[in-house]
Amino acid sequence: MTYIKRVAEETISKISKMFPVVLVTGPRQVGKTTILQKLADQEKESGIERKYVTLDDPDVRYLAKTDPGLFLQRYTPPVLIDEIQYATELLPYIKMSVDKSKKKGDFWLTGSQAFKLMQNVSESLAGRVGIVNLLGLSDAEIYGYDSQPFSTDPQKLLSALNRRQPRDLNLIYQRIFKGSMPEIYANDFIDWETYYRSYVDTYLQRDIRDLAQVGDSMQFYNFMIAVAAQTSKPVVYEELAKTVGISAPTAKKWLSILASSHIIALVQPYHNNALKRVVKMPQIHFLDTGLAAYLLKWGNYEALERGAMAGAFFESYVFSEIYKSYVNAGKEPPLYYYRDKDKKEIDILIYQNGTIYPVEVKKAASPGKEAIKNFSVLNPITDSTMFNGIEGLKTDIGVGAVICMSSDLLPVDGKNWYVPAWLI
Repeated sequence: MTYIKRVAEETISKISKMFPVVLVTGPRQVGKTTILQKLADQEKESGIERKYVTLDDPDVRYLAKTDPGLFLQRYTPPVLIDEIQYATELLPYIKMSVDKSKKKGDFWLTGSQAFKLMQNVSESLAGRVGIVNLLGLSDAEIYGYDSQPFSTDPQKLLSALNRRQPRDLNLIYQRIFKGSMPEIYANDFIDWETYYRSYVDTYLQRDIRDLAQVGDSMQFYNFMIAVAAQTSKPVVYEELAKTVGISAPTAKKWLSILASSHIIALVQPYHNNALKRVVKMPQIHFLDTGLAAYLLKWGNYEALERGAMAGAFFESYVFSEIYKSYVNAGKEPPLYYYRDKDKKEIDILIYQNGTIYPVEVKKAASPGKEAIKNFSVLNPITDSTMFNGIEGLKTDIGVGAVICMSSDLLPVDGKNWYVPAWLI
């Protein structure tokens, strides 16, 4: 099977030189083990022989859970331990080992069940572990071009223009429908529907079944379908709960499980004291549009592109690409959205260094200036008088973007640009 070079390789290598423990977490089957094994092979060139052990093996797992000290005598560092969530009993012993050796990169760990794992990691390995979230493939990885955290800076976009291959509407929606799972791209014999059916079954049976708060895996599956139907929309817990036949608190809890296991991103609304009518509901984005298409029973990319959810899927695809561009670089995505009680919306807000960069997402090839009409709702945040004269609370508005199906990078006006979707 073909190995697809991952942008996060450089991030993992850098973090391994900073911390004694590296934890690569993320959804199932996104290539966590594969990327670490690839990096371990590269280490051999400098004389480092890293052992590999998986806790999927029941005998190995039994040893790790019942006698963690003996386990670490058998698998001494440097070591790659796969599926660490199955034996979190190891974590205090890993802490003792790294405190004694003080060597960077001694332990590489992978874990899928982030909702169970992260609390144990933060308690046992605080200050000793660098965490990398690995998601599905980005366009940069699929098409083989360089990746940087997305910026609306026209000069950066112009410099990338000649290094990218334009893609039309059909190619974009083929990509949206196909999704982001590495095996689908690396193996020509994979059947899309069979793959995602197996993926969902595994997720429900191995990750969800063990959670005390999820008693009915079929009901949770129906909940996933309801959430997929809400991609790119603000959360209304009562509506989700009513659709599936559960309580609103249960819907909130289950949505947090999907977010913790990186199936979805919950995007927080941008809040500023100068903006008085902002809604407080987070927004849902499925991070793998292929999985969302499978759950909603879209049969092919043509039907999806012509269907009622074409715009929602396009928006979630764009969000996911921007989100992954930050995650792959080891950065926390500085992404928000705007919606107020007058139903004015801005799809994505990038907040960095005291500046907000508004981004609107439109499926159209020529959206027109109407696409940036809501950017003006942000104007109050630039006025220090709105903050009782406290200059430090004032926020600048940077270059805006309309990500769309335009064939070229073009200015909308003096401060905003049309950005082709294939350029993100």
